[in-house]
Amino acid sequence: MSDVALEPQPPRAHARIVYLGPVSPHWEVYGDWGDRTVLDEFRARVLARLVLLPRDDPQFRRNRERVVRDGEREAISLEWDLGRPDDG
Repeated sequence: MSDVALEPQPPRAHARIVYLGPVSPHWEVYGDWGDRTVLDEFRARVLARLVLLPRDDPQFRRNRERVVRDGEREAISLEWDLGRPDDG
């Protein structure tokens, strides 16, 4: 095994994930900048995980962590707008 640590990559894109409210669909993903294809594929994966989950559902927390890890793998910086001033 190699002990070489991977250096963090600069972001390839940026996505804003916005909570739309209690009525489905609950979420929208906006690509602010970056490769459109990468953002479209990421958006599809995010919505598959979140589309039917309101922000207060316990499953949302687990799926949010999965979305964050996916963003890290794809070098996509994320911004969350959960509609509450104390969340981010």
